[in-house]
Amino acid sequence: MEANRIYNFNPGPATLPLPVLKEAQAEFLNFRGSGMSILEISHRAKEYAAMQAEAKADIKELMGLGDDYEVLFMTGGASTQFAFLPLNFASKEHPGSYVLSGSFAEKAYKEAEHLGVGEIVASSKEGGYRHIPTQDELKIDENAAYVHLCYNNTIYGTEYHYIPDTKGVPLFADMSSDMLSRPIDFSKFDFIYAGVQKNLGPAGVTLVVAKKSFLEKSPEKLPTMFKYETFFKKDSLYNTPPAFNIYMVGKVAAWIKSEGGLAEMAKRNKKKADRLYGVIDASNGFYRGHAEKESRSFMNVTFRLPSEELEKTFVAEALAQGLGGVKGHRSVGGMRASIYNAMTYEGVDQLASFMEDFQKTHA
Repeated sequence: MEANRIYNFNPGPATLPLPVLKEAQAEFLNFRGSGMSILEISHRAKEYAAMQAEAKADIKELMGLGDDYEVLFMTGGASTQFAFLPLNFASKEHPGSYVLSGSFAEKAYKEAEHLGVGEIVASSKEGGYRHIPTQDELKIDENAAYVHLCYNNTIYGTEYHYIPDTKGVPLFADMSSDMLSRPIDFSKFDFIYAGVQKNLGPAGVTLVVAKKSFLEKSPEKLPTMFKYETFFKKDSLYNTPPAFNIYMVGKVAAWIKSEGGLAEMAKRNKKKADRLYGVIDASNGFYRGHAEKESRSFMNVTFRLPSEELEKTFVAEALAQGLGGVKGHRSVGGMRASIYNAMTYEGVDQLASFMEDFQKTHA
């Protein structure tokens, strides 16, 4: 670990690969020989155009997608996409169908409900969002415009480990917190979006990867900036994009490629998750995981301790040892360790060792 840097387990904005940060630092004042910083350069400049094209190509290559898909760079976070989707695609006759598996899935549904075009096809809310709804729990409406999932639930520490069969209804997914973390058949999804600040870059840009057929025509009644068509036809350059953030996403995608792609990310992420879940499972109840085992996330490990007072002590002592951002979300409490692609195994091992020592001292 670099001097004066902690292991950052925050859920987002989250840790970024150190080589990416250093690379950006080295070229911060002079982007690709332009004599300007990426913060200053025009989004119409050839240097910027080349960078954005490379970022899009790397993302599609990592996802194994062809020319029938397009990459968009948008703003407003995943929360804005919650409203964009029903505005662009749903109607009372063809509503958006939502699987509720956590807070963000619920927020996405509420935007569609507010517009009068949303329905729930499955929910694990009654059980405290401890599991991902199974295929058998999904009651798919064949008239639905789409089925919407939140693929990884940052707050609750649950994650899909299967791709639902939607019986031909288009499959949409919010992948904000596990995008490009493992190989999956992305071609089974018609529309994917992700706020990048969890696993792909700094806050400020939203990545959309979708079939062109869903992007090329939006309802005429919508304002220009609410249409996917606007971003699609203008290559995400209708107005000034968040250039620095896109640049960083491109660097993270290139870093993933250089490290061995999604297969290598999956291998590392499983090793990290196994280390932490191993401590939880061996603690005889001192640490209590929130998620049911079959739904556990490889990205966000959530757990409680015997008392809230002990949890406060855990957070303070962890930070004193250079382990930051482990406090859980206020709606769940307890602890949360976010172990995205950029979190090293060394960082996770230090947290796991701290957990083992903390139990010996406080059990």
